Amino acid sequence: MNINNFFQFLVPKDKKFFPLFEEASSNLIEIAINLHDAVNLPLKEREVLFQKIDVLEQKGEDITRQTNLELSRNFITPFDREDIYSLISSIDNVAGNLHGAASRMRLYQVDKITKSIRKLTEINLEACQNIDVAVRELRDLKKMKIITDACLRINKLENKSDNVYDKAVLDLFENETDAKNIIKYKEVLSVLETATDKCKSVASVLESISVKHS
Repeated sequence: MNINNFFQFLVPKDKKFFPLFEEASSNLIEIAINLHDAVNLPLKEREVLFQKIDVLEQKGEDITRQTNLELSRNFITPFDREDIYSLISSIDNVAGNLHGAASRMRLYQVDKITKSIRKLTEINLEACQNIDVAVRELRDLKKMKIITDACLRINKLENKSDNVYDKAVLDLFENETDAKNIIKYKEVLSVLETATDKCKSVASVLESISVKHS
C-alpha cells in the first residue's frame, strides 16, 4: 500500500463532498440538455428553456457555495483541499458559460440557429456527460481507467469544438454582410467554445486527482 492509499484508508467515507460533486455534475448535464433542446426550437419556444437554465445556473452557484462552506468547516477532506476547490469551481465555470450562451441568444434575439451553434451545444452536452461519468468514480477512486477515459474523450471534444468554432467564424466573416449579425453570432459561438474549454479544465482537475490517488 503506497502512502496515498494509506492515508485514503484512514480518511472516513465522505458524506458531504461527493454528493455535492455529483449534484453539481448532474446539474451541469441538465443545463447542457436544456440549451441543446433550446437551439432546436423556434425563437418563441426557447424562452421556457432559457428560464430553466437561469434556475439551474443559480442552483449550480448554490452548490459551489455549499461546497466551499463545507471546506471551511471540515478539517478532514476526501482529497486535497485545493483540488476540491478547483473541481467545484471549474464545474461552475462550465455552467456559467453555458448560461452565458443562453443569455446572449435571448438578449440578441438570435432567430436563425446555425448548424455550428447546434453542433457546439451537442459537443458541450457530451463533454458534460463525460464529466458526470468521471465525477461519479471519485467516491472510491478504484476505477481510474473510467476517469482517464472520460477525460480523454473530453479533450477530444474540446479539439472538435475548436475546429467547429474556427470554421464557423470563417464562414461568418466570408458570407455575412450585416455587422450586427457578425457581432452577435460570433459572441454566441465564442462563449459556447469557451464552455468546452472549461470542460477541459474540469478534466485536468479530475486527471490530477486520479494521478495523486493511483
